[in-house]
Amino acid sequence: MDQLPSSLKQSVMFSHKVAQLSKALWKSVEKDWQTWIKPFDLNINEHHILWISYHLDGASISDIAKFGVMHVSTAFNFSKKLEERGLLHFSKKENDKRNTYVCLTKDGHDLFLKTLEAYQPDTYGVFEGALPIRDLYGKFPELSEITSILRHIYGPDFIDIFEQSLEKFNDEFNDVNGRLTKLNEEAQKSYSTEGA
Repeated sequence: MDQLPSSLKQSVMFSHKVAQLSKALWKSVEKDWQTWIKPFDLNINEHHILWISYHLDGASISDIAKFGVMHVSTAFNFSKKLEERGLLHFSKKENDKRNTYVCLTKDGHDLFLKTLEAYQPDTYGVFEGALPIRDLYGKFPELSEITSILRHIYGPDFIDIFEQSLEKFNDEFNDVNGRLTKLNEEAQKSYSTEGA
């Protein structure tokens, strides 16, 4: 019985610590993300949907909700706005009429790439905040403990898709003179074999 108060106390302290730190971190990320995509007349949910649609190519609204950590109605409503702008295409699969799927249109694909090309690291507070760690250890934080927590909350699929999207991004984009550029198909093949 003596351990219950200590365990409860630790639980409250841990929960509060995570809540406070993640709220502060999100506030910085949210501000920076909004600033980044404002010139493209996008909000965070819309940009996130474009990002997920790019990486999952043919994602269902349920997939977008799950991997975008948003309610299904939020995923649908913002996807609908993107469709109205000609950035997404809605469809149904022949063998799955219950789910709605989205794909980037050419305009959506091009706009997403333009947002990546416009990214400026020195305007992103979290990136700037992580530089002292990179300078000290020679690499950015891996965030393995946070990844493990999220794996237990959202399941292995969530983390697997997240890691696959990072790998795809790494394979398909290159830093050229301080700007992100998408590798063309031929360069992607040779870049992938060089990195293997």
